[in-house]
Amino acid sequence: MAIPPKVSERLSVVLKRFQPILSSARARDVNESDTVTIVTDLLAELYGYDKYTEITKEYAIRGTYCDLAIELDGRPPVVD
Repeated sequence: MAIPPKVSERLSVVLKRFQPILSSARARDVNESDTVTIVTDLLAELYGYDKYTEITKEYAIRGTYCDLAIELDGRPPVVD
């Protein structure tokens, strides 16, 4: 399946903007909390998720937690 040109351009622009952020984070060996912030911003910019209503941190799954989950209609779309 081909990626539409408009989507491809958006992906390219966002990824280029995040490259220096990711390089700097790696060089500084940032902690997990900072990494989660960067990934949350990337998901919001790249895929259009609302980071305040659709992305949640520390989602409880079967007595343990995952660091990030994307929620649609109040639940993650895939729960194993």
